[in-house]
Amino acid sequence: MSRLDLPPIGLGTSGNDDFEECAATVETALDLGYRHVDTAQMYDNEAAVGEGIRRSDVDREAVTIATKIHPDNLAYEDVLETAAESLDQLGVDTVDLLYVHWPISAYDPPETLRAFDELLEEGLVDHVGVSNFTPSLLEEARQLLDAPIAANQVECHPLLPQQELRAHAHEHGYELVGYSPLGQGELLEEPILTEIAGEYDATPAQVALSWAIARGVTPIPKGRGDHLRENLGATELDLRATDVARIDELGERTRFVDPDAAPWSESQ
Repeated sequence: MSRLDLPPIGLGTSGNDDFEECAATVETALDLGYRHVDTAQMYDNEAAVGEGIRRSDVDREAVTIATKIHPDNLAYEDVLETAAESLDQLGVDTVDLLYVHWPISAYDPPETLRAFDELLEEGLVDHVGVSNFTPSLLEEARQLLDAPIAANQVECHPLLPQQELRAHAHEHGYELVGYSPLGQGELLEEPILTEIAGEYDATPAQVALSWAIARGVTPIPKGRGDHLRENLGATELDLRATDVARIDELGERTRFVDPDAAPWSESQ
């Protein structure tokens, strides 16, 4: 199996659950140059994402489509059944990357991951991924899976830089995909990002995304309208190493997606 090689930036679609708006956003993003689209059963927009891909002039084979199994659907039989439903919703024969969305609820490592291996063997999935996994959960999954872990998707941005997970991904040769790479918009007001953006004639969003790319993370920002082009422009922004280091020195640490059931929660 070939290693998953993601484009430097992808399109996140969480929260974009209006069918027409989501389809149009995906179509526009692909026409602008995006080649990685991320969705999930939880987002209730797989059909719209699939429609946007079909509307675009970009060939399906050129697009990395990623989706995720809902935590409530992680029992063995449910993984197999709902993965087939996701492919049907997307209108594709195979999905490039299928994630365990959260290791909670119905997640049963041996049974859940056995189903993912079977989907890969059957050719319905090209790569297996996990999302919101801690280092210990990653090690457990690596031991149980026959397939290599191709990606771990986690919240990642300058206020939550995920050094340990970045190092783990680098050591074991898989992609670290960063959701909420703009800190749900909070980073756009961060003074150091604003200052650096001014030095490059860029935007704070572009600086945050360029930081992620420089740190080996594939950001998947949500975006609509003009923000699609703005975010994509981060791939052309080459931050100096000294500026990447200035961003690294931010002392504040904030996690914006932090449900009570999360595997890193003290209550777990």
